[in-house]
Amino acid sequence: MLWTAMMGGMAGLEGVEQPRQRGDAAAARWIPSVDDEQAHKALELFGNPTEAEVRLPSRPESALAARRITHCVVLEQWALSPQTAEYAVLLVSELVGNAVRHTGARVFGLRMLRRRGWIRIEVRDPSRGLPCLMPVHEMDTSGRGLFLVDRLSDRWGVDLLPRGKTTWFEMRVSDRQLP
Repeated sequence: MLWTAMMGGMAGLEGVEQPRQRGDAAAARWIPSVDDEQAHKALELFGNPTEAEVRLPSRPESALAARRITHCVVLEQWALSPQTAEYAVLLVSELVGNAVRHTGARVFGLRMLRRRGWIRIEVRDPSRGLPCLMPVHEMDTSGRGLFLVDRLSDRWGVDLLPRGKTTWFEMRVSDRQLP
């Protein structure tokens, strides 16, 4: 399976349970330490990225807030599958990690959009440096973030802005799940 090939022996993620193809009930348990109360607190504190861009401090711990917000929006507000939430949380974590590690920004923005058949998640930062999709080898200890985004999303890209860029990914979702 794709996950086995991509995630097996993945250095740098020791101690973090890796998502796997499995039933929806088990997939919902993958989200580490995220419960509804903490996710709702993150939404209250930072705002709802479906209504306006949420600005988060560019610190490693902001990735947790971004994961909680994404989980809450995808699973609860949009009522999408646990597997969709699992993938969205993983990919948001990768984009946020890149923004925090590589841009030197003080803050970054998170925006989430939904239209018929698709969800789109964007991370905006003030750097115009473009992310680079690198070949991934089994023993690599870093550089897998965009590889995962490329493999698990249906589309992804970067939009250059007058000041900075927006890195985004899109995933297909079932139309019948629209509210």
